Amino acid sequence: MTPATPDDLFALFDRLDIRAVTHRHEPAFTVEEGHRVWGAIPGVHCKNLFLKDGKGRLWLVVAPAERRVDLKTLPQRIGSARLSFGSAALLAEVLGVEPGSVTPFAAINDREHRVSVVLDAEMMAQERVNYHPLRNDMTSTLAPAELMRFFGHTGHSPLLVDL
Repeated sequence: MTPATPDDLFALFDRLDIRAVTHRHEPAFTVEEGHRVWGAIPGVHCKNLFLKDGKGRLWLVVAPAERRVDLKTLPQRIGSARLSFGSAALLAEVLGVEPGSVTPFAAINDREHRVSVVLDAEMMAQERVNYHPLRNDMTSTLAPAELMRFFGHTGHSPLLVDL
């Protein structure tokens, strides 16, 4: 099946009454590049880690951009086996995005629910959060409750963890 486009995502936002504000900017492949393009976009900017554990389970870990995520202690916190980064090919197959564009919104493409989503609890307590809308040349800002409404639609039940 063809992965969703940003326009597909925005149409879903409209149907779910998610009032995301999207800003266009230069592509940002890393947090460091993001700092140069986020400018005055309000809210917490985030990073997204696509991981695979030793038992083959897939994970999407979403945390504030500045949060250090320790892959050695993370398995105990989320109930996984040893973690490593998933390949670009697996990322494209399962979430329909490219490296540098990983986002919780890619759950729209995970129709088989192969990925377990992990959200940083402190991030979810903020007023506004920011993620790429399936491409890294835009940033969408929304409330954490709206992100949870999105996950309710996709059928994913994120795990909230103090990362």
